[in-house]
Amino acid sequence: MKYILYLLKHKYYFFIEAIEMKLYWAAITHDLSKFLPSEFTGYYKRFFLNDPDMKAFDIAWCHHQNRNMHHWEYWVLGGYKAVPMPKKYVKEMVCDWRAFARSHAAALSAKEFYNINKRDMILHKETIKLIEDLINE
Repeated sequence: MKYILYLLKHKYYFFIEAIEMKLYWAAITHDLSKFLPSEFTGYYKRFFLNDPDMKAFDIAWCHHQNRNMHHWEYWVLGGYKAVPMPKKYVKEMVCDWRAFARSHAAALSAKEFYNINKRDMILHKETIKLIEDLINE
């Protein structure tokens, strides 16, 4: 039950961010795949049972990022070549980061998160420009 409440809280904060960016359909459909057994179980075990075995979570995360175009990993070919993300998915990704920050008071802002993690992200230069324009608004 705790995990479902966690998901709903994230979806609530995402909804607020998405409406502000005029992403109405994403506001409703964001992260629905996390309710599927192929994702739900791994996330639940990792974050709510503190299962030290990362295998279930890694599989769930792989499913999630390959089903959801708002994750930059979805747009990487062969593990090394980025293709440009459409603007609506970049906006959704930034909303996701902002929603996470809202639901975790001690979390980094979207801008802080991006600045710390961008070196580990494989992003097309057009995607970088879109992200930086959005987080600097």
